[in-house]
Amino acid sequence: MISLSDHDPLLLLLFGLAIDALFGELPAVFAHVPHPIVLAGRVIEFFDRKLNRASRSERSRRERGIVTVIVLVGMAAGLGVAVEWLCRGSAIGAVIDALVIGILLAQRGLYEHVGAVATALEWGGLPAGREAVRHLVGRDPMRLDAPGVARAAIESLAENFSDGVAAPVFWYLLLGLPGLFAYKMANTLDSMIGHKTLRYRSFGWAAARFDDLLNLVPARLSGLLLVAAAMFAGERSAGRAFAAMLRDAKKHHSPNAGWPEAAMAGALGLALAGPRDYAEGRVNDPWIGGGAPLARPADIGRALRLYALACLLLAGLILGVWLAAHFTRPG
Repeated sequence: MISLSDHDPLLLLLFGLAIDALFGELPAVFAHVPHPIVLAGRVIEFFDRKLNRASRSERSRRERGIVTVIVLVGMAAGLGVAVEWLCRGSAIGAVIDALVIGILLAQRGLYEHVGAVATALEWGGLPAGREAVRHLVGRDPMRLDAPGVARAAIESLAENFSDGVAAPVFWYLLLGLPGLFAYKMANTLDSMIGHKTLRYRSFGWAAARFDDLLNLVPARLSGLLLVAAAMFAGERSAGRAFAAMLRDAKKHHSPNAGWPEAAMAGALGLALAGPRDYAEGRVNDPWIGGGAPLARPADIGRALRLYALACLLLAGLILGVWLAAHFTRPG
């Protein structure tokens, strides 16, 4: 008999994935209370103000950045341990665990944000598309033409499938809530301070390197999931996606983002990445994917279908492992 009070991590993860898929970012709740990632961001901002002062040397700022990562990731992991301990042994605790997992995943939220770019670009034109994509990417949206806006949305979808879905699932499976909490803090640190700007090139160095390390395995798994999803996309694009991933992943300036982005580019028959303008300057990456860079709103829709299939495959794999473990258990 299945019991929530058993706190089976695979079962809790499946419930968490379902909660996220059904309810997304829970705007009705987080309109009134801060989202956990918002709270994490406020703590990071506090450390940034106190430790990352321009009057300090580059070496001192790098050392303080290392301390910031150790302290905040350690605090997040400790909070995860505490939540697991408080919730153990009861059905209510299991429900709380599943809710926490769902809140810290980004399946539906990512789908909605990227879908909003396609809608804005198609119905509101380039200005609306630029405004919508501003919330997804760090590059300067005013320098993007319409295909550039579409490419940026697709690239964000691919990269954040790894960062916002595959990696949290991976670290939860490996280390439970402590692993999930630690990963989300590390990823938030990277998104806020892991930049190569004058302000953050030293203080954010440790955050960027640690996030790279944590995403080494999930990024490659997310690429494989997108390749597998392409098998079911009806375009016979799985081979093209796999070839592009193996050929082009390492062309990306990030050691991880290239894997899901190259798989997505190959599956869609598009060229992604390429030269891009950020606040810290221009990144002259080569094109990946081998197709044309002329992405359209319809291509965002195709990417979203591929992403949804990849999320379903991930959940299906977890369900398959749970079924195998549950129904082959002795006794």
